[in-house]
Order: sequence, then C-alpha cells, then structure tokens
Amino acid sequence: MSGAAAVSDLTYLQSVVIGALQGVTELFPVSSLGHSVLVPAWLGGDWKHLVTESSTATSEQSPYLAFIVALHVATAIALLGFYWRNWVAIIKALWQVARTRTVQTSTERLGVLLVVATIPVGITGLALEHPLRTLFAKPLAAAIFLTVNGVILGGGELLRRRAAISKTQSTDPAPGTHRRPAAQTGRSLDTLRPAEAGLIGLFQTLALLAGISRSGITMVGGLLRGLDHEDAAKFSFLLATPIIFAAGVLKLPSLAGSAGAHIHGQVLVGFLTAGICAYLTVRFLTRYFTTRTLTPFAVYCLAAGGLSIAHFA
Repeated sequence: MSGAAAVSDLTYLQSVVIGALQGVTELFPVSSLGHSVLVPAWLGGDWKHLVTESSTATSEQSPYLAFIVALHVATAIALLGFYWRNWVAIIKALWQVARTRTVQTSTERLGVLLVVATIPVGITGLALEHPLRTLFAKPLAAAIFLTVNGVILGGGELLRRRAAISKTQSTDPAPGTHRRPAAQTGRSLDTLRPAEAGLIGLFQTLALLAGISRSGITMVGGLLRGLDHEDAAKFSFLLATPIIFAAGVLKLPSLAGSAGAHIHGQVLVGFLTAGICAYLTVRFLTRYFTTRTLTPFAVYCLAAGGLSIAHFA
C-alpha cells in the first residue's frame, strides 16, 4: 500500500475510535497495543490496513504509527495532569537525593524506586520495540498474547490471595479481636526495596508484546511483592508516565516527517480524544482499585482472546 493511499484511508471516524481505544486500554489492564491490532482486524474493510501498516518492516514511515505516537503522548500528558502534584514532589525529592546522596523520606524513596523500575523497560524498549512490533503485532499473535494476559492477571490474583490468606492464618489474633480480611492486607508502597522495583520494571518489558498489558503486568508484579491493589495501581500509573511519554517523544520526528503529512487534523482529533479518555480512565481506576481486583479484566481477556484466536486462526 502506498503512503498516499494509507493517508487518505485514515479518517476522522477512525481517529476518534482509535483515540478513545488508546486512551482507555493503555490504562485498563487489557493491552492498548493488542486492541489497536485486534479491533481494526475485527472490523475489517478500510480498518484492516491499519494493522498491516503497523506490523511491517517499513512501519516507521507508517501514517498510522505516527498517529499512534501522538496518542501515546496524549495519554502521558493526561497521566501527568492527574498526578501532577505527585510528580512535582517526586522531582524535588530526586533532586534532593542527587544532592545529598541519601534517601530520607517516603517520597524520595518512591522517586528512586521509579527510576530503578524504569531502567529495564527503557533499555529493552529501545532495543526491541520495533522488531517485536513487526514480528508480533498481527491479529492471531495479539489474540494469543491477550489470552496469556488474562492468565497472568488471574494467576496474579490467585497467588496474591493465597499468600495473603497464608499470612493471615500464621498470625492468630487475640481472643475477641477481629481479624482483618485477607483481601485488605498488603505492604505499603514505600516499603518496596529497589531490587523489587527493578523486578516489577522487568515484568513491564513483557508489554512490548501486543496483547500483554503494561498496567496489568506491572500491577501483578506489585501484587506479587505484597502491595495492595490501590498501591499497585498507583505505582503502575506513575511508572507508565515517563515510559509512555519518552516513547512518544522519541518518535515525534516521524509525525513531523512524511508519515504525518496531510493527517494533522486527524492527529489533533485523536490526540484530544485519547487525552480526555485517558484522564477519565485513570480517575476511574484509582477509585476502582481501592476496593476491587483484576479478576474481571482477567475474565474479559480470556474471553476476548479466546474468541479472537478462534476467529483469526
């Protein structure tokens, strides 16, 4: 398909739909990359070329990829907007750590944990993002990995629950006192060690595979280290912010070049749609995970992935 044909096929309707899809699924633990592959493939027709463009050796010049870059930047800006107070405090804390070479406050510790956790996915992303997208950003592969994502989410919940129950049973309460439910137990975020943060960051490298959720795999990593759902979600969203933003900024030249020519209107519409949807999504999820779990998302991924495997196999 020629570049001109691809450009003319990127409509405003597609920009709104894909923008909303990106804004929601980047933060919901269901994989934005997997859905950006599967949804156009399911719709077929004029949508199908969006998938084929993003999974070829020449995809760096794809208008669709340039469009997706803009959506990632919009998502990162939405996260920055939601957590701006946290980020101001974290940046000040990191400056203090660099100046004093000591970690004294919980905010300084959180900043160090985020830096450590960013290193594995940053290195892996720079080296392998394009080869992995070219190899695996295809409907059947995305369907398989979406199913695997469901297994990871469900397995993480099961392992965490077993660990919490075991811990609760090992500490018998005094007679007449109320035992705290296992589902409500968890470590505080500022008790994580740097090695544990690095392990969680290593988990996030799996999100380079279409169908594996960045937020989902990071949350599972946090849950397996004993965090509760609220803190695991917060760490996931904070960790995602610089990674998504950096990935978008590094590829912005493609949007300014020939790949982005003649689609500036579609990019603007998609950008605004993605940013608004991402902000509303993170606002919803931060409340959702105060009392609820990853289980509904695991069920969804297993069902959607299984149906997609049957359809595209």
